[in-house]
Amino acid sequence: MTLRAFAVCAVMLFISAEASRAQEPRHPLDPLGWQEYWTVLEVLAESGHLDGDTEFSRVQLLEPDKSSVWGWEPGDAISRSAFAVVRQGSDSYEAVIDLSGRRLASWTELTGAQPMWLEREFGSGAAKVKDHPDFIAAMERRGITDLTFIECIAIPPGYFGTEEQRGRRIGYVYCSDPRGVRNSWTRSIGGLTAVVDMEDGTVLRVVDEGVIPVPETLAEYDRASLSPPREVKGPVQVSQPLGPGFTLEGNQVRWQNWSFHVRPDSRLGMVISTVRYRDGDRDRPVLYESSLSEIFVPYMDPSFAWHSRNFIDAGEFAAGGLTKPLLPGRDCPDHAVYFDHVVAGDDGRPMDRPNMICMFERVAGDVSWRHIGDPEASRPKRDLVVRMAAVLGNYDYIFDWVFEQNGSIRIGVGATGIAEVKTAVEADATSRPAGERRADAYGRFVAPHIVAVNHDHYFSFRIDLDVDGPRNDFLIDRLRSETLPDDNPRRSVWIVDETLARSESQAKLTIDYNRPAIWRVASESATNHVGYRTSYQLMPGMNGNTLLAAEDYPRRRAGFIDHHLWVTPYAPDERYAAGEYPTLSEPGMGLPAWTAADRSISDTDIVLWHTIGMHHVVRAEDWPIMPVLWHWFELRPFDFFDGNPAMDLPETP
Repeated sequence: MTLRAFAVCAVMLFISAEASRAQEPRHPLDPLGWQEYWTVLEVLAESGHLDGDTEFSRVQLLEPDKSSVWGWEPGDAISRSAFAVVRQGSDSYEAVIDLSGRRLASWTELTGAQPMWLEREFGSGAAKVKDHPDFIAAMERRGITDLTFIECIAIPPGYFGTEEQRGRRIGYVYCSDPRGVRNSWTRSIGGLTAVVDMEDGTVLRVVDEGVIPVPETLAEYDRASLSPPREVKGPVQVSQPLGPGFTLEGNQVRWQNWSFHVRPDSRLGMVISTVRYRDGDRDRPVLYESSLSEIFVPYMDPSFAWHSRNFIDAGEFAAGGLTKPLLPGRDCPDHAVYFDHVVAGDDGRPMDRPNMICMFERVAGDVSWRHIGDPEASRPKRDLVVRMAAVLGNYDYIFDWVFEQNGSIRIGVGATGIAEVKTAVEADATSRPAGERRADAYGRFVAPHIVAVNHDHYFSFRIDLDVDGPRNDFLIDRLRSETLPDDNPRRSVWIVDETLARSESQAKLTIDYNRPAIWRVASESATNHVGYRTSYQLMPGMNGNTLLAAEDYPRRRAGFIDHHLWVTPYAPDERYAAGEYPTLSEPGMGLPAWTAADRSISDTDIVLWHTIGMHHVVRAEDWPIMPVLWHWFELRPFDFFDGNPAMDLPETP
């Protein structure tokens, strides 16, 4: 063997060894690796629960016991398990696979619930529609006789408990004519819906609400279809020639005083765990786990084709992964680092998904603190951003977890993508057919013959704060006006009444600006240097209340939107605000069901659930792609430190 060949061989062996080690978990909460997905398949095959027709609605890490994670140290043994939702024909099963012991720990039939949509169901549910005589006749009424290029998609509708829906896996099929366009959202075949039994593909009925011609309106946004880009002078360049200011070991991050674990998750997108803040010589626990929990998007059009469009997105549409790859240099800056992911396809086999999470430092010219006096002082601010992006049909959502030097964590969701639209006979808002309801009664025209339908976005975040340990209380500091005595020149001031919420019913809270309050999770035993209990505040940002009637089926199925905040005792199997299986779900699942017991939340391990609501009346400026609209909330230290923890910042960022 030549020296060169030996060197090449040695390098390949090193790379192979490194790749092998990269698949081995370094932390109990690391995502499932490529080989672990194969172990799931092999164990199920060996136990007689896998054949050529077996499909997988979900395969993910089964988290170990929380106390063992907090107690884990590098070098300790790691026990690994996976949870899978397995579909065999019309039957579904929950499986727990002991990966470390290569054995099937449990196999339980799933009853009374529907697993999330498979990737193949979006297309296969429409297979028989084009052959149905009622569909063919409806297309002929629209002047369409050649169905070669017609595209149809089946989606889970909002469940209303009808006889047609009860006990079935129902799909609603919508079609479009995408010929000659890249953006086919404007080419829907309006007023036409097929109802399909997804188990056998039977077309139960075709609903035709009236002929609406397919518009010729273009809404392209690719570079080839647009005029040359605007000239932007003075390019901005951001670089880190000495490398990032954080260290990364596997999925564990340390940045300045923060340390935490980050992992991709197929249903939730991203999970931030075991967050600690270095305070002097102590790594103080702040948060065990935080993630998106659910997304709910109801549309405000009562027609048959639209009334069922109330999507519980994360629980219904996350097959193949909720998030999509981030584009380097565009979705994230050039100096960002990325986390890849492995997800299971419908057949359970692992698939690589690169660039699913990015992380980068950001200096935006903001000030951390300042006072211009004697002496004069100011300190610039630097943030650490951890980002993912979900794509759910027409909408894109960007989620940021921003770690700040002052001990705060800001969590934001930015909505962008393409507003969902319907086609209209009328060309624009000036067209008013006599005696008929206006085409824009439930939305607004954004282009000729194109109406963007009014809708809401709701995001539930699950936040398991462990402030100086897992035993916490939930405090509500209510601000109220106090009338002063007659001999005081002031007539009123406001004071703070601290209230301890002892049970779940006392912590179902809705933002009311006429009755302001501060929401805090406080340590049961730790205090700061002046005797106040250490705590973290959940500080909401811009938000909205639901306008749906209390008896409306969509609101009842997504009951988490009833309040901006819920507080529950920690339970490892309570992770999804609308329930484990929201596809075609009955009302009341998730948070309403769990909190009905009115469990104690005093002096125990508690979890916060925060709802962000947006009402979206679509503007012309939201078309053809919506500029990113951000909503934020903040986890903010409140008497957690003895003073401003950012006092030691340097004069350069």
